[in-house]
Amino acid sequence: MSAVLEARGLVVDRGRRHVLRGVDLALLPGEGVALVGPNAAGKSTLVRALAGLLSPARGEIFLEGRPLASWPRSGLAQRVALVAAEDEAPDRIAVEDRVALGRYPHRGALAPLTVEDRAAVARALRQTETLHLARRPLGTLSAGERQLASLARGLAQEPAILLLDEPATHLDVRHQLHLFRVLDDVRQCGVAVLAVIHDLQRAAAWAPRMALLDDGRIAANGTPGDVLESAAAEQAFGVAIRGVPVGDGQERLWRFEERG
Repeated sequence: MSAVLEARGLVVDRGRRHVLRGVDLALLPGEGVALVGPNAAGKSTLVRALAGLLSPARGEIFLEGRPLASWPRSGLAQRVALVAAEDEAPDRIAVEDRVALGRYPHRGALAPLTVEDRAAVARALRQTETLHLARRPLGTLSAGERQLASLARGLAQEPAILLLDEPATHLDVRHQLHLFRVLDDVRQCGVAVLAVIHDLQRAAAWAPRMALLDDGRIAANGTPGDVLESAAAEQAFGVAIRGVPVGDGQERLWRFEERG
């Protein structure tokens, strides 16, 4: 199966500093990947670059085998949705109207919503359990509710690739579980999902594949078990990570031990 999104030798600079230092990473259709790493490793920079919001100093990103830079803005927005860590939409906009912005790539900013657009918005609100918030202004929501509304906007976009930067940060346990069920449902429809996740236990429980970013480079890439128990993970996080089998041994809890 061919990669739907791929970074090759990606270098991204901020000022005079290399934030990404030659990243190679590919996403397959329907794949779920957790992007993990220590603070300031470059995770948010990577997802923003993959979304086409940052230009690389070197290397290249390919969307469906075609250089990302060659895609028109509208075509790119139809294929790739980014759900950022913080929603910067105005506080006064209603949730339903915010979610409807995800339909702009399909119809243009000035065109009225079609029946298909309204159906996509309603479906995204139901998926994220925010239908009851539809007419509430964003400024009246809790941080978790606002984060779910941002996810709904990304789902309404109906992308082929969904990029999420810390999607579970403000969510309580029930909504975290629901979030990852939604992401699994999206993957079943063939959407590639890459999510930055700080909670390593949660990342390992959800993701079939994990990529460890450390100091601007992919230091490990594989199953959660292989990545978390690697020397690269111990070096990146400064702790020894050990998996403890539970139940029938198919699942693991992860134990973190500070290095002496």
